[in-house]
Amino acid sequence: MNIKKIKMGLSIAGLILFLAGCGSNANTKAGGQGESEGAIVIQDFAGREVSLEKAPEKIVALGNGDVDIIYALKGEVVGRPTSAPSVRESENAEQVGSTHEINLEKIAVLQPDIILANSAMNLKDVPALESLGAKVALTEANSIADIKKQIVLYGEMLQKGEMADQVIKELESKLEKFKSSDAIQPRVLLVYGAPGTYMAALPNSLSGDILTQAGGRNIAEDYPALDKFPQYAQINTERVVEANPDYVLLMTHGNEEEVKKGFINEMKQNAAWNSINAVKDGNIEVLPADLFGTNPGTKVADAVMYLGEKLHLE
Repeated sequence: MNIKKIKMGLSIAGLILFLAGCGSNANTKAGGQGESEGAIVIQDFAGREVSLEKAPEKIVALGNGDVDIIYALKGEVVGRPTSAPSVRESENAEQVGSTHEINLEKIAVLQPDIILANSAMNLKDVPALESLGAKVALTEANSIADIKKQIVLYGEMLQKGEMADQVIKELESKLEKFKSSDAIQPRVLLVYGAPGTYMAALPNSLSGDILTQAGGRNIAEDYPALDKFPQYAQINTERVVEANPDYVLLMTHGNEEEVKKGFINEMKQNAAWNSINAVKDGNIEVLPADLFGTNPGTKVADAVMYLGEKLHLE
C-alpha cells in the first residue's frame, strides 16, 4: 500500500483563510443519530460526533464505496476519487485524490459541506480537512456489515432513513439469492497486490468476508495479522503449499496484468509453488478491481455472486 501523501499548493493558504469555518467535533460513542436545535447530528465510525445544520448538498467522497452509496440514496457528489468512476452519474465530479493521497487544493475550491473519508487512513488528516471549512465523517468497510452501517449513517446524514432501509433490504435480498449449497469449500488464497508488495487477505477484511459469504475457505484464516494492516498477513510459502489452495486470487488498485506478472515471477523463484492445485489448474487470476480492489458499496452483492459462481460453477 502506498504511503499516503497530501498535496497542497501555496495558493491554498489564502483559500483556507477565506473558507475556514468555526466549530469542532466532540468524541462520543460511535453509531446513532440525534437532533439539536434543528441540526443533524451523526456519529461516525471513529466515535466522532458530526453536527450539520442541514442535509449536505456539496459532498466530497474519497472512496468509491462512499460514492456508490450516496448515489444509491439519490444524492450526488461534487468531488470523487481519482480513479474510474464507480457510478456513471458521478463521472463529471471533480477528481480529488483518494484516501491514500488527498488533494486539499482541489477540495478547497469545491467548498464542500462534508468530506467522507476513511477512519484508519484519514483520522490524522481531519484537522487539515476541517481547516477548509468542511465537516468530516470517517467510516470504513472491513465487512458487508460495515457497508450496511455506512448506508445507515449516510441515510441519517441525508435525512433519507427510509430510503437507506430500502437499499439495505435490496442488498440483503440479492445476498439471499446466492446461498452456496455446495458442501465442498474450495480453498482460496486471496492476495492484495501492488508491484513488489503482496499480502494475504484475512477473514476480517472485506474481501475475506466476501469469500466466506461466497462459500470459499480462506487458507490464511489463522495467519498472524500485520501490525499496520490488521486485515492482512505476510504470505508464508510453506504454509501455502501445505494448505494447497485451489485458487490464488489477486486484488489490486493498480495495473492488473503488471501485478499478476509480478506475482507469478515471485512464485517462480520457489519451485514449491508448482505443486499446488491453483498452479496446476491455471487458477491464478486477478479479480475485477471495481468489485475487489476497493469498497464496492452496494455492489458488494455482485462481488459475492461473482466469486461464488467462480468457485462453485467452475
